[in-house]
Amino acid sequence: MFIDFFYTLKAKGLDISMTEWLTLMDALDKGLVGSDFSNFYYISRMILVKSESDYDKFDMAFMEFFKDVQSEDALSKNLMEWLDKGEDMKFDKQNQEMYSYNQQRNADEVKRMFRERLSEQKSEHNGGNYWIGTAGGSAFGHHGRNVGGIRVGEQGGMQSAFQVMSERKYQDFRNDRVLNMRQFQVAFRRLRQYSSRLDVPKTELDINKTINKTCDNGGYLQLEFDRPRKNTVKLLLLFDCGGTMIPFMELCNELFQAVHKANHFKDVKTYYFHNCIYSKVYKTAECEIGDWVDLDYLFKHYDKDYKVIIVGDAQMAPEELFDKNGNYRGPNDGHSGYEWCELLNSKYKKCVWLNPRYHKDMASSFHWMESEAALSKLFHMYTLSVDGLKEAITYLLKAK
Repeated sequence: MFIDFFYTLKAKGLDISMTEWLTLMDALDKGLVGSDFSNFYYISRMILVKSESDYDKFDMAFMEFFKDVQSEDALSKNLMEWLDKGEDMKFDKQNQEMYSYNQQRNADEVKRMFRERLSEQKSEHNGGNYWIGTAGGSAFGHHGRNVGGIRVGEQGGMQSAFQVMSERKYQDFRNDRVLNMRQFQVAFRRLRQYSSRLDVPKTELDINKTINKTCDNGGYLQLEFDRPRKNTVKLLLLFDCGGTMIPFMELCNELFQAVHKANHFKDVKTYYFHNCIYSKVYKTAECEIGDWVDLDYLFKHYDKDYKVIIVGDAQMAPEELFDKNGNYRGPNDGHSGYEWCELLNSKYKKCVWLNPRYHKDMASSFHWMESEAALSKLFHMYTLSVDGLKEAITYLLKAK
């Protein structure tokens, strides 16, 4: 049986060597797990998973193999597609009678009913009180009005479900996911290593050295100290706002907050633009005409040591980027958007572009991606994901 578990883990993308697998078999042989299924879960995860970013893959494989819940791959693929309604579900206030505010059922009874619905349901249902669906009074689905029941998917209504099918606790840890606030903050912590040490007495506790010295000392605590650091990184942050960036505004707001909450910067300046950077950048995200500053102002007041992070999807018509009159919202001042971007890139030694829609292999695949392809050649462009931000920060903080 366990060899099939091995192949299930591999099918989910986990990189497991034979040495690691044999180590797990050895742990089982020595009785470290006993007859406790939870112990088996934790010990196997501890041995087989190398990074927290793989916890989600491990959980999916574990649930599929041992509990016959095939998570995303098949809690009926059709069913998961029917329930994929996102955050915009609305309760039908005109039909209050369909909602089951006070229904209380035995857990075993609800599970039995859920299995029956799974076997019977052949189509999508929304707003009802019987089938697995959305925004209704049924005990099954999401965004509904029912006390108790089983939630299917990530979206909740009354937040009272006693069980959640297909819930994945560690999906936010995956490196290929779009960032959230926690991950932004974790990524920015890497900036600590690039701050300079002050020429003062060693008064800051060095945790890593303390741990190493204590281990070398047979477990007897030995505190190690280092000189405190001084923040030296200066950052210029430019956000694309409005239009095709509207779906990503919450994400951009989280990045904005993470940057300003971080204590790893000597200085942070934030400005905004719409679609493309022209002769002026805006002071606020509303991008109101007249509420702007000249790009030349940035060049004069923020020296070349500032690191520049541009956040936008680079989705604009080619004439907006290449035409000298492409800026329909304000002055062009004799240059096209692309030329203004060239000036920005030449002024600052390190510029990166974070794009929530960016896929490196597709940058020039379609004619409507012409602008993105051009900008990705001018700037170092990265996907707005965990790995993308790490790569961008690594590039920004290289010596040359």
